[in-house]
Amino acid sequence: MKALVLAGGIGSRLRPITHTFAKQLLPIANKPVLFYGLESIRDAGIREVGIVVGDTTAKEIEAAVGDGSEFGLEVTYIFQQEPRGLAHAVIISRDYLGDDDFVMYLGDNFVIGGISDFVDRFRREGPQAQVMLTKVTDPQAFGVAELGEDGAIVGVEEKPQHPTGDLVLIGVYAFDSTVHQAVLEIKPSRRNELEITDAIQWLIDHGHRVDPMVTSGYWRDAGSVHDILAVNRFVLEGIEPAVAGEVDAVSELIGHVVVEEGAVVADSKIVGPVVLGAGSVVRGSFVGPFTSIDRDCVVIDSEIEHSIVLRGAHIESVARLEQSLIGRETRVVATQDVSKTHRFILGDHNNVQVGR
Repeated sequence: MKALVLAGGIGSRLRPITHTFAKQLLPIANKPVLFYGLESIRDAGIREVGIVVGDTTAKEIEAAVGDGSEFGLEVTYIFQQEPRGLAHAVIISRDYLGDDDFVMYLGDNFVIGGISDFVDRFRREGPQAQVMLTKVTDPQAFGVAELGEDGAIVGVEEKPQHPTGDLVLIGVYAFDSTVHQAVLEIKPSRRNELEITDAIQWLIDHGHRVDPMVTSGYWRDAGSVHDILAVNRFVLEGIEPAVAGEVDAVSELIGHVVVEEGAVVADSKIVGPVVLGAGSVVRGSFVGPFTSIDRDCVVIDSEIEHSIVLRGAHIESVARLEQSLIGRETRVVATQDVSKTHRFILGDHNNVQVGR
């Protein structure tokens, strides 16, 4: 069995940060969201992984993942010239997949508990397809599955205006080779994409077995700032405190705080859960709960909480930052009194001046 990981999306809901950064590499508790998916695939006993990449993601993702050996995987990269839908990704991956069964996993997905049970059930039951479902409050934003009285899937529809229920597909699928015929039979949707939901419906209409697996566990499509911050909060809630860096005598660490090797905390208060990356410096500052600060960052005379700070960012003399996503090598520096609280969504290499 193989895995097909889709990592070619441009991340339009996360702009401007995704103009210069692959959304699949945005850090959750200082680890790229894509890595959580790759680890789940490995833990499910799958070793061969094809990663679909596009123009805006290929170089960064290949540099981050390499040949996959760091994860115990054998990774092959499959180039998609333009994002034309999930079913199109299956079409261009046919040579790699051959006739093997495979799991398809969206690279910006975060599924707590992994996919081992999902994969085991598919192997054990042997349907032509299996989809992971969960209940949501806004089903019109997703692919919606309709179940019959016997619990089987009788229909699926992508982003319907009038959903038939609240069970939605969350970006984890398993297929046998029958899907390769299905993706060639469907037509582009109103979005001009080849939808995997249409391919699944084709399988149903032609008498093939499509099984649901409903999960009540934590899941997020980490495709927006709100979702990224929510996933970061969820992961940080489970961290164990560890101090490998330097913390001076006047600083205070409260709760679950990770200070990685090479990081420095001076004259500051950190209230966890918080992760401070290697080589970063926090001086004369307050870092509040649910904050992850990546490698080589600087926070001086500032307050920040419930935020994600990417590698190399510099924050100085800022009265308060909350619910912010700060891009790589970005500078946020105060100038004069204007406001007490700020919220930012900043791309890489910005220089922002705010009131103090």
